[in-house]
Amino acid sequence: MPKQYRIVAGRDLLHYTLAAFDACNEFAQTLVVISADDNHFDARRFGGLRFAVRRCGGASRQASVYNGLAALAEFGARDDDWVLVHDAARPGITPALIRTLVEALKDDPVGGIMALPVADTLKRVAPRDDAAPGTRIARTEARDGLWQAQTPQMFRIGMLRTAIERAQQDGHDLTDEASAIEWLGHKPRLVQGSLRNFKVTYPEDFALAEAILRQPAE
Repeated sequence: MPKQYRIVAGRDLLHYTLAAFDACNEFAQTLVVISADDNHFDARRFGGLRFAVRRCGGASRQASVYNGLAALAEFGARDDDWVLVHDAARPGITPALIRTLVEALKDDPVGGIMALPVADTLKRVAPRDDAAPGTRIARTEARDGLWQAQTPQMFRIGMLRTAIERAQQDGHDLTDEASAIEWLGHKPRLVQGSLRNFKVTYPEDFALAEAILRQPAE
């Protein structure tokens, strides 16, 4: 089962994201982008929350976001409107975090993302060597000035669409929206995020998400 539909703390993982955005009445619409062959999504499991669904997901995150931007036009979205892109695998997002991002960026000429300064020591892995089996360290990387990207990522619809188109034309499949904006030569702003807003990636992350989501959000 896709992780966004796993039950965590009594709810589908996706529910927590939808509930956080639903609590922010500043937004005209929340759009859930899923693949055409998604047989797990059931709107009845998210009753009472404001959102729309479009089965326009692509083969990559970049493609799904691009298709979602086009779908927003159905709801009257214009190129100069802001859009926030969020990963459903980050259920720890809260209305307070969303509003912090919006308040910080609403007058910014570019936009930006939630992120956290890197706290861990970073190691660069050496190429595989049959004479020295196992993963080996090539060197330690300086962590000064490094931040870990989170979502939401907030940009103008027109700028983000153009950025993704440019990246696609140049043959690059970028892993987040900020990378596409950077591809245009812009410098997105970083807004302090939260450890709560981590991405559920590994099997053991579900237990951590369960513990976090059972605690009231600040």
